[in-house]
Amino acid sequence: MTPMSDMPFPTPDQAVTRHLLERQAREHPDDLYMRFQDGSEWTFAEALEQGHRAAAALKKLGVEQGDHVFNWLPNGKAAVRAWLGTHMLGAVFVPANLAYRGSLLRHVLWLADARVGLVHRDLMPRLAEVERGMLEKVIVIGGEADPVDGLTLHGEAMLDEPGHAGDLARPLAPWDNMTIIFTSGTTGPSKAVMCSYAHMWTFYHAAMPAMIGREYRHLAHLPIFHSGGFGCLYGQLSNAGSVVLVESFKTDQFWQIVREHGANTTTLLGAMIPFLLSAPPSDDDRDHSLRSVSAVPYTADVKAFTARFGVGAFAAYSMTELANPVQSPLNPDKIGVAGRLRAGQHIRLVDEHDIEVPEGAVGEAILRCDQPWTMFTEYYKNPEATAETWRNGWLHTGDLLRRDADGDYFFVDRRKDAIRRRGENISAYEVEQEIRAFNGVREAAVIGVASDKTEDEVMACVMPSDGADIDLKALTDFLATRLPHYMVPRYFRLMPDLPRTPTQKIQKYALRDDGVTADTWDREAAGIRLRRERIG
Repeated sequence: MTPMSDMPFPTPDQAVTRHLLERQAREHPDDLYMRFQDGSEWTFAEALEQGHRAAAALKKLGVEQGDHVFNWLPNGKAAVRAWLGTHMLGAVFVPANLAYRGSLLRHVLWLADARVGLVHRDLMPRLAEVERGMLEKVIVIGGEADPVDGLTLHGEAMLDEPGHAGDLARPLAPWDNMTIIFTSGTTGPSKAVMCSYAHMWTFYHAAMPAMIGREYRHLAHLPIFHSGGFGCLYGQLSNAGSVVLVESFKTDQFWQIVREHGANTTTLLGAMIPFLLSAPPSDDDRDHSLRSVSAVPYTADVKAFTARFGVGAFAAYSMTELANPVQSPLNPDKIGVAGRLRAGQHIRLVDEHDIEVPEGAVGEAILRCDQPWTMFTEYYKNPEATAETWRNGWLHTGDLLRRDADGDYFFVDRRKDAIRRRGENISAYEVEQEIRAFNGVREAAVIGVASDKTEDEVMACVMPSDGADIDLKALTDFLATRLPHYMVPRYFRLMPDLPRTPTQKIQKYALRDDGVTADTWDREAAGIRLRRERIG
């Protein structure tokens, strides 16, 4: 691995999407860049043409350099065109989670500050129900949509019209804003992480040599609204590699897609590996092209996966705000390891006063790096959160890690009040806000409890108002209309009061210690299962 400190700061030709696309189309015009699930393909030259056409369409709607463009689309050609077209104009790409609705959607639209967006037809009814911030014009993808008061709607056909992005008002630089990625809101409402080109280049070009490169074909099944989904498309562009883009991870289709498209790298999060291991062993288990995977967390299941399928795996510790500062070699020995610190990165594990803890003790990870612009730029429209995160000259992650005598780091827990279910980070705060909106609820505390698969299940401890009789099925139905499917609690426990500190703060650790009690209601046991809504 090339030490970060020995690498020069990226030039515009190395990091800026517009220049990268032009360069790869010039140097490798007929090489494959993108293969889609339906088998269709784009070479680098074709991707550049698609980018110009999308840019021309956005330009007709008034998008200029530095503007924000809202993207609410599933993985697919339209989403890639939206990204390339946005960046060909030097505008900022703002993708959003397809599961957002109600107050969560209203909040991210306010944060997005986008006058123009691209939205799938199936999502338009949700858009019609909320305040939309600055949004004025929408290109509707996937067919016609009903009119929406206050919005001018345009058809997808305008993306197919020949056109050119034209010249930029000023040259783009690696420190220019590239994209906004929304956090899951682990300690409050979701934040808008502003990322520069240099930040994303560092993450995917310098920090992931076992996944990103000209010799790799990356299976991209993470959603584009996640940094891991969007970043791999960009990382492969920066290295003239190729991508197989599919809508989402599906256990029963995974190996078929790998074999059919010749993918040799991918990212597997959380429950994905246990799901793949659950299939009966087969003589075909090693009959595939996959060589290496990024596997977070690095569990015993990951080691079993590598042994059974003959695939290498590496671990890492990062977050959207960082650039993969801790990384393991391929196939580390230690279960639970995240890896070692990359050159050019600095980390301290500290207590609540920013005093470093002894080796082996658990502390909050705080970081900084040698190169400028290679961590997030700011939380857009949230200077208070930016200042709180950057304290004493260090970025405070809110995550608890420990370091052993060998210099290996291990993720321990989130200091933030976060839950992780099926690869999605969930804000307890946002779930609690929606539960409190239900008639008869006085207070609610949401926690993560152990799942019988991996990661967490969501549990809500609900305190009714005096005399209220809460129907938990009705509460579940209520939440299903207001929250993404993965955020709706599986477990509900009605409690006359919640454990509190002397200052009346809820003691969530006590609720976690109790876990799933005998009087806890399990909606899945009651036959209520919620699934992701298919878009398109």
